[in-house]
Amino acid sequence: MTQSLEWLKVDALDLEAQGVARNSEGKVVFIEGALPGEEVQVQQAGRKKNNWEQAQMTAMRRESSQRVQPGCPHFGLHAGACGGCKMQHLHPAGQVAIKQRVLEDNLWHLGKVKAETLLRPIEGPAWGYRYRARLSVRYVAKKGVVLVGFHERKSRYVADMQVCKVLPEVVSAMLMPLRELIASMDERDRLPQIELAIGERNEGLVIALVLRHLNPLPDTDKERLRAFAAKHGVQWWLQPKGPDTVHLLDEGGPELAYQLPEFGVLMPFKPTDFTQVNHKINTVLVGRALRLLDVQPGERVIDWFCGLGNFTLPLATQAREVLGIEGSEALVQRSRENAKRNGLDHKTSFVARNLFEMTPQLLAADGNADRWLVDPPREGAFALAKALADIHEDPSLAAGWMPPRRIVYVSCNPATLARDAGLLVNVGGYRCTSAGAVNMFPHTSHVESIAVFERD
Repeated sequence: MTQSLEWLKVDALDLEAQGVARNSEGKVVFIEGALPGEEVQVQQAGRKKNNWEQAQMTAMRRESSQRVQPGCPHFGLHAGACGGCKMQHLHPAGQVAIKQRVLEDNLWHLGKVKAETLLRPIEGPAWGYRYRARLSVRYVAKKGVVLVGFHERKSRYVADMQVCKVLPEVVSAMLMPLRELIASMDERDRLPQIELAIGERNEGLVIALVLRHLNPLPDTDKERLRAFAAKHGVQWWLQPKGPDTVHLLDEGGPELAYQLPEFGVLMPFKPTDFTQVNHKINTVLVGRALRLLDVQPGERVIDWFCGLGNFTLPLATQAREVLGIEGSEALVQRSRENAKRNGLDHKTSFVARNLFEMTPQLLAADGNADRWLVDPPREGAFALAKALADIHEDPSLAAGWMPPRRIVYVSCNPATLARDAGLLVNVGGYRCTSAGAVNMFPHTSHVESIAVFERD
């Protein structure tokens, strides 16, 4: 066990933004709030195993040059602090460097892959970037107050937030009025969640709030929502049950959409659709991904896990043909509508398929493609990578089919990217020519990344 008077030197930061040190016995110690390069004293707190333990800092005698004053008054390590961010005490440039190292370490230790070139990290505004959020709501009857915000650190309680610096300022300023609104409603103790979704149009932001309600709302509550919408310029959507039940409180008003101006594409979406949290970073990411893919006008491209067409439609402005593949028929239909809306339906086609049960035969059935764009959820694209690797080892599994020459893989989980990269490089005949971090979620430990694979 670490002695309370022992000074520990912090060597690294883990994925949970904990400092990593070793005590005099060689045991790994994970330290809340400590940064690389710091020397600290700690006391054991949290879990404890034979070869590691969790601790909290009690004193510091050497401070990191990357330590900064957190920008939000609700950030901290104490009980009751907001748990939405984990890295506000680390300079944004330091956060990016840590995430790049996490990507490199995962590629090597989990996939035995080393990128030939490290891409410059993609980064953008550190504050006011979050255009999607799921805010918990809790009516505390004993105190007669309503809380609206993220959960407290390591707790299921809702943090007592008055502002949120990672939300756009106009939304942050609504947190207290939202608390007052919910407190005034008859069904205030049956309203567990508000989901935020923001669209961008030339004339400004379109702000949608999705209210989850466990009981039908009386007309008096609906009138309160309408008054709030008129005062604050938002749209209210109601969700009585699952995501499929979401509907506008009142029809009309501007639709939600975001723009990809480099490609002249407008992407309409619903507030419960998956879209990137950070629109500015997404715009840069799409542009870089397409430049790395380097599509030529006569080529055919497949966009795996195509979603609403975030990559498919920009690709269609460059390629001869783009096939978008997604797991949901409803989502595929939305992609078709977006393609038609942007005048790209003649260059795109879409297929619904379970992408977690891919086989060499299914790959061959989709036909040859010169290049692939792969953008999976956190689970990664293991079945896809394995099917490619199987064909490389035994070409007879897909006779006459040719694998893509280049793959650009956009990942929201460095561990599953590393696993899939290991298959592509060590079994599938590809090289990892470049990889880099994407700081989609500043001040959090979430790591997005992009990697490029090529066949000789």
